Amino acid sequence: MTTFDTDVVVIGAGPVGLTLANLLGVRGHRATVLEARDELIDYPRGVGLDDESIRTLHTAGLWERVRPYTVPHHVVRLVNGTGQVLATNNPHTQEFGHPRKHGFVQPLVDQELAAGLDRFPDTHLRFGHKVTGLEDRGDHVTVTAERRGSEGESTDTVTVTARYAVGCEGGSSFTRKWMGVDFEGKSPSTRWVVVDVADDPIGTPSVYLGADPRRPYVSIGLPQGIRRWEFMLHDDEPTELCDDPAFMHTLLRRHVPDPAALKVINQRTFTHHGRVASDFRKGRVFVAGDAAHLMPVWLGQGWNSGIRDATNLAWKLSAVLAGDASDALLDTYTEERRKHASDMIDVNMAAGTVMKMGRFGGAVRDVAASALNLVPKWKSYFTELRFKPMPRYAAGVVVDQQTLAPGRASAGFKRGGRLAPFIDSAGELSPVGLQFIQPRVTTADAADVLLDDVTGDWWTLATWGTNPTAFLTDADLALVRRHRVKLVSFMPETQRPWAEKEFANSPAPVTVVGDSTGALKDWFDVRACGLVVLRPDHFVAAACLTRQASRALAALRTAASLTTAPALEGAPA
Repeated sequence: MTTFDTDVVVIGAGPVGLTLANLLGVRGHRATVLEARDELIDYPRGVGLDDESIRTLHTAGLWERVRPYTVPHHVVRLVNGTGQVLATNNPHTQEFGHPRKHGFVQPLVDQELAAGLDRFPDTHLRFGHKVTGLEDRGDHVTVTAERRGSEGESTDTVTVTARYAVGCEGGSSFTRKWMGVDFEGKSPSTRWVVVDVADDPIGTPSVYLGADPRRPYVSIGLPQGIRRWEFMLHDDEPTELCDDPAFMHTLLRRHVPDPAALKVINQRTFTHHGRVASDFRKGRVFVAGDAAHLMPVWLGQGWNSGIRDATNLAWKLSAVLAGDASDALLDTYTEERRKHASDMIDVNMAAGTVMKMGRFGGAVRDVAASALNLVPKWKSYFTELRFKPMPRYAAGVVVDQQTLAPGRASAGFKRGGRLAPFIDSAGELSPVGLQFIQPRVTTADAADVLLDDVTGDWWTLATWGTNPTAFLTDADLALVRRHRVKLVSFMPETQRPWAEKEFANSPAPVTVVGDSTGALKDWFDVRACGLVVLRPDHFVAAACLTRQASRALAALRTAASLTTAPALEGAPA
């Protein structure tokens, strides 16, 4: 029996497990990834990459390696059986620093995620290791795996000892079953067949969702000259029918003149699921990605939702492993991620219903869609992707903006209250719990760079137009130093030279950031705050008036279970 140790054992080398291991690696922690297969899956699965996931890949230092396998501004058009466009989804906003939607080739992206682990000497990816046992021993976990040879035979048993274990091994997750949690939701009986071909025979970019009552379909242009089709199978069509080339040619003939000439690189059938685990944690064991939730493919959010899990969990594990926070911080993972995953499932299930309407329902839908397209407000609701639930963490590592109470965040403000004059005409919600924007900015050291390149991947305390140290007590500054909080002052670019000179002798280093686009000024202008604290995942943990800084930091220390003891030896600086 072979034994080796690590900080976190990750079960499953899909995109979620690989991303989690990379995020732990860049923050100085060890990870071992166990994968039952002999190699990564080599056929396209997920096809949509959003701006939030790109931000995570940037944090992991992998975006430039992944970028060549993507195409930005992936437009989605919902069309009916006659080809009439019912709705267009083509958002042009870039709040988080990148176009909202990208097409991508998952196998090539997954290869870069796996290769990224080579940067870390104490992080390992082990293929041919099927997990068969898991034990939580109170202060550590042990994971047992069968090591298999090239023919699939069992060669020996490996035991991994770790501080924590995370199951990222898909919908049939061994880890989730070991946890004994419910997998709530439903799995519609509708089956689909997906076909990926090389040398795209159509050549049109972007995505068409064919809400055709005769047979709903999807047609997607992807990078590297790949075209994907998905066709719904009727209840009286057995899955085995898809093995008949004549049947598949019938499905494809409406889209290409000569189906027999296609270079098929992948074909398979699948069923859409809408399920979410009742809990994402049991002791020192967690689930993430498809192991924690399954959702239909309509909005391309299965891959991205899993990456959000990894983003959320990685910084919390890092904080606990470094001695920056107590284990209680990890309880917020389910609290923050489960609701958003459930909301995404609901939206995807609703989109599937629109796609699969019969002739009568489809006719009503088409008339309604035509009417809505005449109303700019409703048209932009679809065009700008406003129907997609953005992650908003109303509980967890957040501080309520009105009361400065830890652990909960109200969505808005009481009309007529003290902060009401600061709310814009649209009734702007509190920014607490939302992802902070990422414009391009300028500093003394860099011009026209993304904000995350300046603030980094840990805590940030930022003010608008002022020196943040002016509002911090000696105890606050001690907390800032202990937890490596970066102090930032956002300034109009015209004011940056003055601020850099004025703040040079502050009691703690302050990075002055020039707001060269005006986006940061606009953000603070319509929100009732002059100071924000950003979490390592770039979400707003606290927002307040500058003179409330001490109260907000004290509340955040409670919400994040931050410790006051010295950092552990070897923790990230």
